[in-house]
Amino acid sequence: CDYICLIYSVKHVHSNIPLIILSLDILGAIYTVFPTFWSFHALFFRRKTNTDIIIAPANSPLQYPMTGFRVSPLKKNSILDVNLSTSFALTQSCLQVSLSVKSGVLSVEDILDGDQVEGQGQSELTISSSNLTQLNDLLSRVTYTSTIYHIRTSDLVYFTFEDHKAIFPIMIRRPSVPVLYDPGKGKTNINSRVTIITKTFLRYKELNVLIQSIRKFYPKIKIIVADDSLKPERVSGNNIEHYIMPPAQGWFAGRNLAVSQLTTKYFLWVDDDFVFLNETRIESFVEIMEALPELDLGGEVSGDQFYFVLEYDEGDESDGGCLRRIRGFHQPLPGYDGCFLVDGVINYFLARTDAVRRVGFDPFLKRVGHTEFFIDGVGKLMVASCKGLSVGHQTHRAQHKYDFYRNQGKLEEERKLAHHFFKNYLNYIMY
Repeated sequence: CDYICLIYSVKHVHSNIPLIILSLDILGAIYTVFPTFWSFHALFFRRKTNTDIIIAPANSPLQYPMTGFRVSPLKKNSILDVNLSTSFALTQSCLQVSLSVKSGVLSVEDILDGDQVEGQGQSELTISSSNLTQLNDLLSRVTYTSTIYHIRTSDLVYFTFEDHKAIFPIMIRRPSVPVLYDPGKGKTNINSRVTIITKTFLRYKELNVLIQSIRKFYPKIKIIVADDSLKPERVSGNNIEHYIMPPAQGWFAGRNLAVSQLTTKYFLWVDDDFVFLNETRIESFVEIMEALPELDLGGEVSGDQFYFVLEYDEGDESDGGCLRRIRGFHQPLPGYDGCFLVDGVINYFLARTDAVRRVGFDPFLKRVGHTEFFIDGVGKLMVASCKGLSVGHQTHRAQHKYDFYRNQGKLEEERKLAHHFFKNYLNYIMY
């Protein structure tokens, strides 16, 4: 098969577990049924290679991979491009190099009689030869095997020839299994790519206005509603999933629930008192997201393109870090007028399901919380804000009971700040 067939097997566990090989004919049938799906995600079925390796230029006789060399834990891998450069005049009668590692063993494959190799299968390997070509041939067959299982770690290789010394890293990574989402038929199939989610509490009138406005422009798109109202009411309609929570569980608990039920690649977050407009075009969001992998995108609400950056200084172990929220952006998003790279956006954004699940929403935050999600996402989410991707905001109406639960008191505010100082190990916070 050689990386063409898909193979599903469990080896060395139970002899009665079958080995299933999908032939090229079956793969062809899969392609016939799901051509869009296949082309959209074919990159996950390509053979993984060390294509990003950077080789150190021979400023000394030692040539070696500076970065990008990756291996699987406990698996034997050839160390690529380790040799003595032929551009240097090496006149020694006997050439000898040594390589050593800390978390693995080294070997030379296919040793022949007369090859001078010491330390086979050990952490330190010495190779000698009177001929540079033969020495480099032996170096080309050096393998590394990690001896400690870890899914994400590294080792260092110490490479020595006479007075010349070099150190280069080996990245040990357990390959992760891709999680794919069926994009549906056609590049503009929004219904199979995006789910609209919201959280509601005691605002069924506003929620129904929101749903009606969504259905005006997107009659078939899925809507997920997380509801922790005190006395839940029925929310009806086509392709709506209404999840009833225990009463008053809070803002972020509801977001977590809604996100946990997603089956699409993207979701659009909206507040329950928003309203879709003619300018509310999800397709524009998706077009940018598809062009820029790993980007999460925000828009504007009633013309307000609110965004911010988070300045974070880690501090030291004794004092903790400092965090400030500042109105502004890191830089414009190249190629997209009115779009800016930021750290946080308004409560209206399209996001990648997998990316947000990795960050999550802190359920401690019940009444007030938005910036806090982006604080947890610093260094994990790539966020942009774009002007013109607009949604409307319904006219606010006074609701005593809702306002009582919505507005936090002084004691709750103090508890919330204490929580952030502890959880995010902060010495100073301002926003």
